[in-house]
Amino acid sequence: MIEFVPDIPRWRQVAEVVRGRIADGTYPPRTRVPSVVQLTAEFGIANATAHKVLRALREEGLTYTEPGLGSFVAHRPDDKGEA
Repeated sequence: MIEFVPDIPRWRQVAEVVRGRIADGTYPPRTRVPSVVQLTAEFGIANATAHKVLRALREEGLTYTEPGLGSFVAHRPDDKGEA
């Protein structure tokens, strides 16, 4: 669990952690990112907050959602070794 900064919305702080994990390769392209349930458990946030995190990452183009399967890291053209 992270220590939240009071003046920054929690969803932004959690999104930044997940963004960092995508950037450093912890979550490589086409792999699943944590679900709402996993985010709530790991960060101690509400379901609505976790949904906001996943929506923000999707809107940024970092992830995509497969209905019934979850959210996955999007392929980016600048990824090395990817066609």
